[in-house]
Amino acid sequence: MTTPNELRLLPWSGPGDKPCYLSTDDPDGYMSRLADSIEAVQLDTAAKLVEEASEAFDNQDTSIDEMRCLVKELTGALRDILRVATSRGHLLATSDPREPAY
Repeated sequence: MTTPNELRLLPWSGPGDKPCYLSTDDPDGYMSRLADSIEAVQLDTAAKLVEEASEAFDNQDTSIDEMRCLVKELTGALRDILRVATSRGHLLATSDPREPAY
């Protein structure tokens, strides 16, 4: 079992938007792989939204309603990416510096 400072912050939140954590000895277990997969989707979604935002800013015909919708989506994506960055930062901080990080 992992110690409390080694808990993995998962890329989703629980009831009341509270963080969810994973405690496991198996970084290749089902929940770890699921979290890795969701993080990859979140990163890909954010990248696509950044591209969409760039195009919308360059397009003079983009409406205020379209921009509001885009800002809402970008805000959600940024929240997800911050959670991923925080989680990965904690994983790096608790990993053994003698082991290669992949």
